[in-house]
Amino acid sequence: MTEVQIWQWGLVIASSLMLFFLSPWAKDTNQFFKAVQKKKAPNAFMLMGSLIISWIFAKSITNAANLGLDFGIVGGVAYAGYYLSFAVAGIVIYKMRLHGKYTSIHHFLSSKFGKTAVTVFSILIAFRLFNEVWSNTMVIGSYFGDMGSTAYYWSILIFTGLTLSYVLKGGMSSSIFTDVVQMGLFSVLLAVILFTIFGNDNAIDTTEVLNSGVWSFETGLNLLFAALLQSFSYPFHDPVLTDRGFISSPKVTLKSFLWASILGAICIILFSIIGVYAQSQGMQGQAAVQVGKAFGTVILLVINFIMITSAASTLDSTFSSFSKLLALDLNLGHTVKFGRWSMVAVAVVGTIPVFLDAEILSATTISGTMVIGLTPVFLFWKDNASKMSFHLSVFIGLLFGFLLIFNWFPSNLIFTTGKYASLLWINFWGILCCLIVYMIPTWIKK
Repeated sequence: MTEVQIWQWGLVIASSLMLFFLSPWAKDTNQFFKAVQKKKAPNAFMLMGSLIISWIFAKSITNAANLGLDFGIVGGVAYAGYYLSFAVAGIVIYKMRLHGKYTSIHHFLSSKFGKTAVTVFSILIAFRLFNEVWSNTMVIGSYFGDMGSTAYYWSILIFTGLTLSYVLKGGMSSSIFTDVVQMGLFSVLLAVILFTIFGNDNAIDTTEVLNSGVWSFETGLNLLFAALLQSFSYPFHDPVLTDRGFISSPKVTLKSFLWASILGAICIILFSIIGVYAQSQGMQGQAAVQVGKAFGTVILLVINFIMITSAASTLDSTFSSFSKLLALDLNLGHTVKFGRWSMVAVAVVGTIPVFLDAEILSATTISGTMVIGLTPVFLFWKDNASKMSFHLSVFIGLLFGFLLIFNWFPSNLIFTTGKYASLLWINFWGILCCLIVYMIPTWIKK
């Protein structure tokens, strides 16, 4: 075991133990599933911090840095486009709660589209949560050893177990409380990295960062517009996000979601500067890793700790959302005990793909494209749409998702070139088709 790995293990264990002892103990369902402490729901600051850090997961910041390497600052801005999701979800959920008096996404779907729609939707989000477990822990494993090595597997198992231990204490209360701590750590560590980038002998300045990319479809704008299009459906299949939309007052929730949209996007853009620096130095490979190695052991450990912190926040949120899905949304067991056993179950099942060929599952991951069928469902939540509208739109969205995965989409309908061109235009035509089929049953009735 190298010196860096020893330090990494120390950081993982020390941070997990700290979060375990700081996490509140949930004694009832309100504390465990709704994060109510001393009869008070989370305030706007806590909710905002939890939203941001639960979305800045290990894969996300790795992608941001790599996009900075590939496309300059344009890549970071393009990836930050996904954070429009917070604003969209915040406004829609605010109106649903204020005017529709809905208490959850499942309450809305059940009232408007019936039990079958709830079942379909629950399968989609359960599969997403399942994939969140292995996809994030695999990133952590890669920092401790090569894929398939003993160190790789043990790091994943220990990391998952340590994260599970502290979220079992308080459920959603633990998740939101530790998210605030993790957000603070992330901010400090990111500041250290940026200070190093702008203050070393080979430093870049702000002008170089701003001029590091080209604003064209081929060099990032394909991804930016695809991200903006997906932001009208993507947030609603993420229970980690939507669960936080129903635990505080509507006004507090809206405020926290809007701020999370702005600050989350800024965090992603700032992290992409690591990739911009890597580009300026002619580095190749994983941008964050290469920059860390270039600056020595301390900065490499800082970058690794950011990955660990962000992965833990996403993982504990995944566990708490899965338990709420089964216990409250599907009403399978409205007890704290059931919620805790649900967390253990998803931790175990979600880790199994690590020991298999995870690439097999990548084709069936519920991607942003595969859920574009939710766009009209939530944007037009007040409309008098039929149950068939929901199923038609969701089915068409899934169909376009598979067209993207298997590269079956007609090339003559793709009007730009470069990377992510197919992603942009499949989403554009897919959303257009979803909107049309959603309206067809209503038109027929008229």
